Amino acid sequence: MIFALPNKNTLGLNEANMSRICEITGKKAITGNMVSFSNRKTKRKFNVNLQTKRFFLPEENKWISLRISTSALRTISKLGISAVVKQARANGILTK
Repeated sequence: MIFALPNKNTLGLNEANMSRICEITGKKAITGNMVSFSNRKTKRKFNVNLQTKRFFLPEENKWISLRISTSALRTISKLGISAVVKQARANGILTK
């Protein structure tokens, strides 16, 4: 008897196929070493702390959904969403 496993996309896990890159800053995962107590080093990955947030752009009168890092969220709180989106589009990071 053969059992077929369901495709990840049919389970609603579309986000698993997306790369973990911040849409504002362009931050992505970096590699490094996990160091044990005995000082053995094995490779590991430092992922970016990404959050999905919705923002309202008053100039365009629409909502925009972004996957951003928490440091980008602090930048948005400091400078405002309009200035940050304008700068990200000028740098070519954001295409929305």
